[in-house]
Amino acid sequence: MAKKSSKRKFMILLLIAAAAAGGGYAWKKHREREIPIKIETEKVAKRDLTESVVATGNIQPVTKVVINPEVAGEIVELPVKEGQKVKEGDLLLKIRPDNYVASRNLAEASYNSSLSQLKLTEANLEKAKADFMRTEAMYGDKLISEAEFLSGRNAFQVASASAESAQHGVEQAKASLDQADEDLAKTTIVAPIDGTITQLRSEKGERVVGTSLMAGTEIMTVAQLETIEARVEVGEIDVVEIKLGQKARLEADAFPKEEFTGEVTEIANASNNSSSSSTGAAVAAAQTQSATKFQVKIRVNEKEAFRPGMSVTAYIETRSVKDVLTVPLQSVTTRAKVLDADKDKDKDKDREKDGDDEAPAAKKKEKKKAEEIVFVREGDRVKKVPVERGISDDDYVEIKSGLALDQEVVSGSFRAINRDLKDNGLVELETEAAKDD
Repeated sequence: MAKKSSKRKFMILLLIAAAAAGGGYAWKKHREREIPIKIETEKVAKRDLTESVVATGNIQPVTKVVINPEVAGEIVELPVKEGQKVKEGDLLLKIRPDNYVASRNLAEASYNSSLSQLKLTEANLEKAKADFMRTEAMYGDKLISEAEFLSGRNAFQVASASAESAQHGVEQAKASLDQADEDLAKTTIVAPIDGTITQLRSEKGERVVGTSLMAGTEIMTVAQLETIEARVEVGEIDVVEIKLGQKARLEADAFPKEEFTGEVTEIANASNNSSSSSTGAAVAAAQTQSATKFQVKIRVNEKEAFRPGMSVTAYIETRSVKDVLTVPLQSVTTRAKVLDADKDKDKDKDREKDGDDEAPAAKKKEKKKAEEIVFVREGDRVKKVPVERGISDDDYVEIKSGLALDQEVVSGSFRAINRDLKDNGLVELETEAAKDD
């Protein structure tokens, strides 16, 4: 009886072990089964492409003048307001002229005095000249001594020098009078151009500083808003692609539903943070950390109600091609280039025969090369195809070699293209319903 019980237990354990082994084998097979990756595809097609450089900046008038006084004083007249249109020659402001009138009167008095002094010296010169001529005649007739002759000549020379000095005095006084007249005239400032008062920073009664050596107080800005431009900042890598006359599309934050056009009219020769002289280690370090930008000016064609300072994004068209093979931009990815192992071995053997000790290092470096590829769908599998790309726009990229028209390339998902897909990998097209979910 005991023997039958032991035998039964043994058979049960044997069956359990067999079931466990079978289950493990089935689980292993299940794990080894290839799971298809869901993808989206699009056919290779011919398109026209335009490559653009994107840059941001702001709207500014082509012509504007900042009004700075050249004389100091109190504003006593300010007949304009911000946003007002003015004509060339219209009064913009007037600075209290009292001190400048007094200075002008003093300079005029000094000038008149110098004129009187000139007349006196000229009269003395005429008298000295007549005396010298008589003295010279008498000396020729030996009626006077040489000493008297020399004394008369010296008196004439002194009178001549005095008259010349008086003439220079008149010129100096006239220059002072002209300067006083100019300073007095500068107390009245008129519009230098036809335009609009875009900024008014001062008020009537405010004191302003003026100097001819440096900019004084900024009182207002007059701009011609009929012709405007976008001033955008372009990086050093892209600026070399930009040329005068290139077309541009413009989008302004203030007009989100509109698109404007323009043309490149000016490209800066120096970057915004360039300096003609060394300004210290701190400034140099700051410039190194900041991106190097160049200002590009784009004349706007449309006559919209832009205001100076409005934000704008420019798409400058640098290159274009027509009727070329294209694929979606996201279809092209970069993968490490895997070299054929047998070819590598043959290369290493040849290098060893030639006594090249650098063969392993060269092989290692060669294996790290990367290549641009797309995945082409062939049935339920995908094939990795190296390609040579050209220019691109926001959605598509030109394919110069590697693909043919109407081939079906993988266009999504991003993770599948850049990570999951492998050469000869199993795939499954994602349905529209699955996309919506």
